[in-house]
Amino acid sequence: MILDYKTIDLFGRMLFETVTLKPPFKKPNPMTNEACFLYIIKGEYDSISEIEKIRVKANESVLMKCGNYTATMLPPQCELTTPILNEYQALAVHFHPDVLLKIYESKLPEFLKKTRPQESGMTRLKSDILIEKYIDSILFYFENQNLVTEEILILKLKEIILLLNQTKNAPAIRSILSNLFNPYSYSFREVIEAHFYSNITVEELAQLTNKSISTFKRDFKKIYTSSPATFLREKKLEKSIELLSSTNLRATDIAYDCGFTDVSHFSKTFKSKFGISPTNYKMTHIGKSLN
Repeated sequence: MILDYKTIDLFGRMLFETVTLKPPFKKPNPMTNEACFLYIIKGEYDSISEIEKIRVKANESVLMKCGNYTATMLPPQCELTTPILNEYQALAVHFHPDVLLKIYESKLPEFLKKTRPQESGMTRLKSDILIEKYIDSILFYFENQNLVTEEILILKLKEIILLLNQTKNAPAIRSILSNLFNPYSYSFREVIEAHFYSNITVEELAQLTNKSISTFKRDFKKIYTSSPATFLREKKLEKSIELLSSTNLRATDIAYDCGFTDVSHFSKTFKSKFGISPTNYKMTHIGKSLN
C-alpha cells in the first residue's frame, strides 16, 4: 500500500521521485530509454535485471542503466515491527538522454561521452556521507516545492552525476554512466539461466525477456522440454540437495539461496518431492547425496 508519493519534473520529464509504502510491494520496472539512481531511506530493495540481482539496504543505493527490471520493496530485516520501521521509503533520480543533452547544451562531460566496456547493468553503492547529504537536500525541496526552480534542478542533476563519478565505486559507476542509454541484448537462455535460483515468477521472467506469457512458455518448452514452473522447481530442489548435503547452512538460508518464497514453501515442496523434510534430510544425509 502506497502511503505517500511525490515527483518533481524538469523539462516535462520526471527528475526526482519519492515514495513511502507498506512493504512487501512488487512491480515490473522497465526502463527502455532512461536510467535511474535509487537511494533507499527505509527498508530494503531487490532489483532484478535480465541477468543480475542486487539487494539494497537502508542508506545504500543502486545505479541502473536502461534495461528491463522487476522491483521488490521489503521491510528491514529486524525483529522490531513498529509502524515506522515497517515502512519502505526511497528517493529516485531519473536520467533522460534528452534532458542531459539540454542541461549540458549538447556538450556532455568526457566521462559520459567515453564508452567503456560494460561489466554490469547496475551497481550497488554503500553508505556515503556526500550522497546522504545530497538526498537530504532533495527531500528538503520535496517539502518546500515553492523554492524549486529550473536552475536549481539543473544544478542538482549535475551535482549527483559528479558525486557518483567520485564515489568509491567510481570505475563501475563510470562504466554504467557511459553506457546509460546503450541497452544490451541478452539471449533467452542467458536471462533464464541467470535466474534459476531467483525468487521470481514465470510472469516476471516473461517480462524480463520481453515476451507475452504464452510466447514465453512456448519458447521455454522448446529449449528446456518442460514447463517453466516444473523445470525451475526442479533446478531449485537440485541446488537445495547439494547445499543440505555439503554445508552447515540453515534451512531458512538454503530456502533463500535457492529462490523459494520462504522456508515453509521450501519445506512443503521438498517433502512433496522427496518424502522427507529438509531438516530430517540434512540430519541423515550430510556428506552424502540422495539416490
